[in-house]
Amino acid sequence: MATETVIAEGEAAGGFNIHPMEQFRITPIFGDGDVGLFTVTNAALWMALAVLCVIGLLVLGTRRRKIVPTRVQSVAELAYGFIHKMIEDIAGKEGLKYFPYIMTLFMFIVFANLLGLLPTAFTSTSHIAVTAVLAMAVFIGVTVLGFVKNGTAFLGLFWVTSAPLLLRPILAVIELISYFVRPVSHSIRLAGNVMAGHAVIKVFAGFATVLWIAPVSILAITAIYALELLVAFIQAYVFTILTCVYLKDALHPSH
Repeated sequence: MATETVIAEGEAAGGFNIHPMEQFRITPIFGDGDVGLFTVTNAALWMALAVLCVIGLLVLGTRRRKIVPTRVQSVAELAYGFIHKMIEDIAGKEGLKYFPYIMTLFMFIVFANLLGLLPTAFTSTSHIAVTAVLAMAVFIGVTVLGFVKNGTAFLGLFWVTSAPLLLRPILAVIELISYFVRPVSHSIRLAGNVMAGHAVIKVFAGFATVLWIAPVSILAITAIYALELLVAFIQAYVFTILTCVYLKDALHPSH
């Protein structure tokens, strides 16, 4: 309450009106009621738009393929080749069976990140609830796959045979903890980086209303926007490459 009072007094006195975390609030698209289980929210809308963008690029954009590709076809082919090579280099040819899922995952995160940079847009990947679902899907999927493919030999992932025998139980505990921390770090890394960048942009946008520092603020916003465009791709790349590493562990668990 004290913080709200200070903010209200600052606004009344003509001070700064900067609320960088307001942009991450989930709200209903229709009406102003509470968010329920089946409420259509801004998060659901922008995730749906990201899915439509993926379909537009990979399905509609390549429907009439040509020897001399169009720009849309070129982008789709570059993305296809990039992810295909990533999976093959990290998980081997056996990992290419899971290419459709990993490709879809990468493209969804890229478009969700890029759409979030549009003015008045909502960045769905800034919410841990979204990234945690993506990370848990990967974690559960590779764990099940590891046991299906290797049986109890999958547990060899936690037993470091190259280490001295006395250290192996200790390392096994560390490896086990590290394995179950994967979905946490996998999800927080993406959500945290996206949220931090957008919050900084919002702060500088608030300072842009002050006449004497507006030019500096606008230059800073432009620079951060350029950086966030890069981050949108880098974070999708990091999330995907970690997925490929986890897939490799499931396919080839022995140390």
